[in-house]
Amino acid sequence: MADQPAVPPPGRQRTSRARWLLPAFLLIGWLALGAVGSPSLGKLTEVQTNDNASFLPESAESTEVSEAEKRFTESNVLPAVVIFERGAGLTPSDMGIINRTGPQLSTMDGLEEAPTPPIPSPDRKAAQIVVPVSGDDPAAAGKTVQEIRERVSGDLPEGLTAHVTGPGGYNADFADVFSGVDEALLLVTASIVAVILIIVYRSPFLPIIVLASSGFALIAASFAIYPLAANGTLTLNGQTQGIMLILIFGAATDYALLLVARYREELLHERRTWYAMRTALRASAEPIGASAGTVIVGMLCMLFSELNSNRGLGPIVSIGIAASLLASLTFLPSALVLCGRAAFWPFLPTVARHRKRTDGIFGRIANLVRRRPRATWVLTVLALIAGVAFVPALQASGVSQRDVFLNEVEAVTGQDTLSRHFPGGTGSPAVIVASANQAGKVIEKAKEVPGVADATVLTVNPRDPRVKQPKVVHGQVQINATLRESPDSEGAVRVTRQLRDAVHSVPQAQAKVGGETANQLDVQDAAKRDRDVIIPIVLVAIFLILAMLLRSLLAPVLLIGTVVLSFGATLGVGALVFNDLLGFPGADPAVPLYAFVFLVALGIDYNIFLMTRVREEAHTIGTRDGTLHGLRVTGGVITSAGVVLAATFAALSVLPILFMVQVAFLVAFGVLLDTLVVRSLLVPALTVDIGRGIWWPSRLMRGRP
Repeated sequence: MADQPAVPPPGRQRTSRARWLLPAFLLIGWLALGAVGSPSLGKLTEVQTNDNASFLPESAESTEVSEAEKRFTESNVLPAVVIFERGAGLTPSDMGIINRTGPQLSTMDGLEEAPTPPIPSPDRKAAQIVVPVSGDDPAAAGKTVQEIRERVSGDLPEGLTAHVTGPGGYNADFADVFSGVDEALLLVTASIVAVILIIVYRSPFLPIIVLASSGFALIAASFAIYPLAANGTLTLNGQTQGIMLILIFGAATDYALLLVARYREELLHERRTWYAMRTALRASAEPIGASAGTVIVGMLCMLFSELNSNRGLGPIVSIGIAASLLASLTFLPSALVLCGRAAFWPFLPTVARHRKRTDGIFGRIANLVRRRPRATWVLTVLALIAGVAFVPALQASGVSQRDVFLNEVEAVTGQDTLSRHFPGGTGSPAVIVASANQAGKVIEKAKEVPGVADATVLTVNPRDPRVKQPKVVHGQVQINATLRESPDSEGAVRVTRQLRDAVHSVPQAQAKVGGETANQLDVQDAAKRDRDVIIPIVLVAIFLILAMLLRSLLAPVLLIGTVVLSFGATLGVGALVFNDLLGFPGADPAVPLYAFVFLVALGIDYNIFLMTRVREEAHTIGTRDGTLHGLRVTGGVITSAGVVLAATFAALSVLPILFMVQVAFLVAFGVLLDTLVVRSLLVPALTVDIGRGIWWPSRLMRGRP
């Protein structure tokens, strides 16, 4: 009987098919999710809320006034101020054009009522018209203001200019800045990551797979976030959306670097790609999962914030990190297995019996740490302390709304024009709600405050100056106090604080102050409170995670200390760059908080990558040799991950917003400092110098030195 070809047992056939069917099904599932969820990414800008009032909690004084104000106006008005100007003085022809503007604008959709009659300035060089735009939908209000701008600026005679400013103008300009956030950031971030990955992998195909993993993670996160933002469960603004996009790309790429590095290492010893990936996943899943969990826990600490924007940032970024983790552990390995070794073309990893070992730069760093550990960490600490010394120079008490924009916008230009001819607060008064029987005393106190130009009570017919009867609702009246300075300036914020103190002192008046400037004041105060409360909470949360992961109490304290020292040095360098190099007017109080949360959460990632490997090696070769070996084998991957993350955060600087540029610099610089100095020199040198005692009280401290 002729020999029959060997047939694999049925069980082995099923196992072999499953090795290819499982990755194929996972890949198809992600493709289906991409098709269904991709529209959500483009619609995120539709559910953004970028006004200060929406950031504040219900307990804020300006929020309470805003709610009370609705009872007086019976509508949600976002006033847009149209300011006309001719430097040589308005001519009769100019006034004819200006007088016709109000009736022409009144035919527009999106207005609560007709614009006010023109108000000429005392010097007769300018005139203003207040257009009450509906503020129910900030996105629609922005489009209405843009249409107003087009109408008032068309066919003006030479020498006559028109600009639209006020709350409506600023809302429109913020919406315009963030309208292209997805396209601009996606293009810049993807380009940066692609270039870095090509340099790291020396392959044209592998970066495409990694970028696809990041893209699917972004789509999955957007698919989950859009309905939550649409129904008001989460507060999404342009800043949060930009940060989410950057973190997803940075985190997904970092996780990919770890997995791909371990996968390639296994391919050098294993001919079958399935088994190589299985081993790589088993080795990488724990540090990647711990890294993602640390960032998620750190970001969820933002739920303790008073600001709605910060409370929304925590869950939104956490969803993004979770999506990055899911894509990195399912889509990425599936795509790599199906592509096989071809993914690494043209430098295919092949199995070889003997390979020449080269430690490279991290081998030399490890030798330096081995020879002089104490001198290494002492000099590193002194260098970081030198940076910390400049932290007091950081001006993070707040900036005016005009300084938020780094490019020229019409709202700022119009506000400058308005302030030249009218009191700066015209069109955006401080709103006082007080008991009707104490209104006279409240007005007197308000007028006594330096910086208040006038204070008048809202009448039953505010459009007719002859009507003097106050409008009383539930025993309260509304008083509008016009400030002399621009409502978005720091001077106006100081005046508003004084105004609150003055009207609060009136007995039984129950007076409260709101309005645009009061919103800005409350946002700044809440940001300072959040900074003082959330930072300690983040430190405690990170300590607990590290203690459980490393099974030690001393190691987490030292590791967190290095991160805090690195953060302080970053703030100090940032102060020098912002003040002396770039000449920024200051910083928002939330800038240090955002920088701290990102740097600590992300810096601990690299601690996890290094110290989990050190702890693994310490069981067999001791703490000293395990630290040096861990530094050699993880140094390249950690450095690549740090460079990618720093580059992606630097992409935030494409948005011409002061807050975003400052956060981008601090996080990018801090990540590089943490990666290249703290994780390469300070932590290994401290660990080698302390020895096995760093694992106290773990049993590992009783092992080999």
